[in-house]
Amino acid sequence: MDETAKPLSEMTLEELWQLFPIVLSEHNPAWKKYYEEEKALLGKSFGRLLVRIEHIGSTAVEGLSAKPTVDILPEADPSASPEAVRQTAERCGYTVMSEKTAPEYRLDLCKGYTSRGFADKVFHLHIRHPGDWDEIVFRDFLRRNPVKAQEYARLKIDSQKRFEHNRDAYTEAKGDFIRACVKEAREERG
Repeated sequence: MDETAKPLSEMTLEELWQLFPIVLSEHNPAWKKYYEEEKALLGKSFGRLLVRIEHIGSTAVEGLSAKPTVDILPEADPSASPEAVRQTAERCGYTVMSEKTAPEYRLDLCKGYTSRGFADKVFHLHIRHPGDWDEIVFRDFLRRNPVKAQEYARLKIDSQKRFEHNRDAYTEAKGDFIRACVKEAREERG
């Protein structure tokens, strides 16, 4: 490790956004393999603490450009201690980004962020209690609708150009499109 590199925990949000800009890549078939390897690690490490593990986000949609970050949505058993879930994730190399228990349980973690930038493999865990999550609905909608997936890709490219160093603005710029797709998908399902 570079001795002059500032620890991530001491960086401002602006410094973090500079170190970790929004980068989009063409779809990489290796993302599915990375997910499968990480799913195996999580399944073995968490055991009965988890009831389901899903690959979400753009890396889960074949042919879609994406940030090269594999997003995973594990569902924790509601009877599991939040502390046990967090500690298990940390033992798997994850760092807590945010955690809340009310009104619903949400634990967001990352892996692959270093004081020198992104590692070769980067993961985000979005741990929730079991539910009908918009992230899964959106993923499945894009998989069924290649035209919408390409529209989303164009929106992401435009947003990346405008907000390369502002993750919150990048995410917000995609919000209306995602919400509209989720609404359409839910209406299709009845």
